Amino acid sequence: MRQARLLLVEDNQTLCEVLTRNLRARGYQLMVAHDVAGALEALRVRDFDLILLDINLPDQTGWDLLRAVKNSPDIHLCLTADGRLPVVVLSAVRVTIARLEEFRPFAYLSKPFPLEALLRLAAQATTLSSSRANSYWSSS
Repeated sequence: MRQARLLLVEDNQTLCEVLTRNLRARGYQLMVAHDVAGALEALRVRDFDLILLDINLPDQTGWDLLRAVKNSPDIHLCLTADGRLPVVVLSAVRVTIARLEEFRPFAYLSKPFPLEALLRLAAQATTLSSSRANSYWSSS
């Protein structure tokens, strides 16, 4: 069985180090991007089972990243069986219901969050990834 592949999009270096250490210790393959440009580059060259996405990034927002993915013909995110994006939104600012309904992420965690909550969500989301429907998120 292959290791689940995660993309962490987070600009806080300390949080990146803590999450990287803990996720790798649990057997996840992890790539880190510190901004939207780096995340888009990673998404164009590799498929991920789950994206851990900060909303406040230095170049754009996490929402901008999701819009770019949605409108990019060379990036496909396979939806979970219930039609959700394989994304856990991480945010220090309150996220509106409208945003969550627009993008339908797998989950939302408000910063600061308990590490165990993130690890539990990663396990749930990557377990679901093995049973994903063959539908892709696109602008259609």
